[in-house]
Parts: sequence; structure tokens; C-alpha cells
Amino acid sequence: MAAIGFIGLGIMGRPMALNLIKGGHTLFLHSRSGVPQDLLGAGGRACGSGREVAAQSDIIITMVPDTPDVEAVLFGSDGAAQGVSAGKTVVDMSSISPIATKTFAKRLGDLGCDYLDAPVSGGEVGAKNATLSIMVGGDEAVFEQHRSILATFSGQLVHVGPVGSASVAKLINNMLQLCNSAAAAEGLMIGAKAGIDMGKLTAIIQNGSGDSAGMRGLAARALKGEFKASFALDLAYKDLHLALELGDELGVPLPQGSSTHNLQRLARGMKLGSSDSSSILRVYETALGRTVKR
Repeated sequence: MAAIGFIGLGIMGRPMALNLIKGGHTLFLHSRSGVPQDLLGAGGRACGSGREVAAQSDIIITMVPDTPDVEAVLFGSDGAAQGVSAGKTVVDMSSISPIATKTFAKRLGDLGCDYLDAPVSGGEVGAKNATLSIMVGGDEAVFEQHRSILATFSGQLVHVGPVGSASVAKLINNMLQLCNSAAAAEGLMIGAKAGIDMGKLTAIIQNGSGDSAGMRGLAARALKGEFKASFALDLAYKDLHLALELGDELGVPLPQGSSTHNLQRLARGMKLGSSDSSSILRVYETALGRTVKR
């Protein structure tokens, strides 16, 4: 089997890397916060830099928070680009700017490396259960070459088109989910203020036409009053900002996205950035002096 490098071992990267190790792959690992002990215990090999990871790997996977983070781990002074050689493949699975994605692909292509952008959907649960939906941009032959590796932690693999197209698809997906969550927050607050049993209300919605993944995720946390991050508000704000930038570039008006972004901005102003993205509900709860919690 090919040697795989994995850079970025946070909420998503850690279980994804673990599933690769369980699948029999040799992994060279690096994270700015250190390599978790469970990955080392499973057989992963810690590296001191992205350069070291790339030098020992045929395929280098990156899973970090934002566009500048990807640029740093790839092209920093000790980044992966310093250790790659012709014929290797870089697979970035972060949610970042499609424009930057194309630039990164060009820079690595100049070094003789293939590049796939492969952002994921499914959250921490999907990463742990190996059921992530993965959208892939790049040369289709390169995608097919590495399909079995990506399938190790995926329930769905879709080749979207050229490099950058998967990043566009991911931003659209996240924008829809986040806007649905914002609408769910409004609906649940109406129910709470009207005195409806919240358990019954959510059951009605989840079996009706108002249901969505955004609704389900927000309701599950709202009814418990617990907003521990699965998809942190700061990251959601970043993704929606990128979607709005893309809409601006393409001349597409995004009033729903803009409204949701402003709601996120209010929540971040309340110091909720490290909480789950569903904590936008707390803006309404604070303003109205009423919680949705059962």
C-alpha cells in the first residue's frame, strides 16, 4: 500500500486518520497541536513538520481550518512543498477558497505533483463512522487512482469536475445548511414564545416539509441547551464568508446567506465563536429572555 501523509489532526482529521490506519495504511502524521496518542498507539508515525511528512509519503492529505492554514502547511518554510517530489499527490480536504485552491494546485503542479481538492460533509460523526460525503475536484484519472484510499472513511464519493469545483460545491452545501439552521432558530423561538411543547414541535417538523439537516442539528442541541462544537461557529462563519465572496465574484445575489452571516456575526460578538454553529439560536434566546431548552 502507498504511504500516506496526514497533516491536521483536529476534530475531523483525527478520526479520518485513524480510519486510514485501521484500513491497513501506513501513516506519517503531523499537527501543530501534536499527534494524538491514540493515533500513535494504532501505528501512526509522528513527524516534526509538513516537509518530513511529504518526504516519506506518496499521498499527502491536509485537513486544516482555513485557506491561510492550507497555504502555511503546504508552502511554509517547513511545509509539505519542501518535501514533495514529482509524481506525488496532494489531497486537500479542508473547506477553503476555490480561487486559492486553483493557485495551490498550480504551484504544486509546477513541482510535478497532482492535486485534488476534496472537502467533506458529515461532521465529526461521519468522520468517526467513516460515512463522510466527499466531493472531489481535479483530474478524474488521479481521483480514480486514489478512490480506494478516500473510500476508507467515506460513505459517498463524487468527482465534481476540475480542481476547485469541489470547493465550490462544499461552500454551497454549507451555505444551505447554515441558512436552514438560521430559519430553524427563528421557528423554534416562535414555538417557545407561544408555549408549544418543544419536543412535539420538533417531532412535527422532522416528519414534515420543514425538515432539514440544519433543523435537526440545531434542534438536537437546542432542546438540551448544549452547544459543544461539532462544527464551530467560527468555522461556519468562515465558510459562509467564502460563499458570499464567491456569490459576489459570480454576480449572484445571496440575501439569505447575507442575513445568516449577520446573525453569525452577532453570535460571535457574544463570544460564541468556539461554540457550535447552532449557537446562533442563543442570539434570540438572549434577546427574548426565553430558551428553547425543554
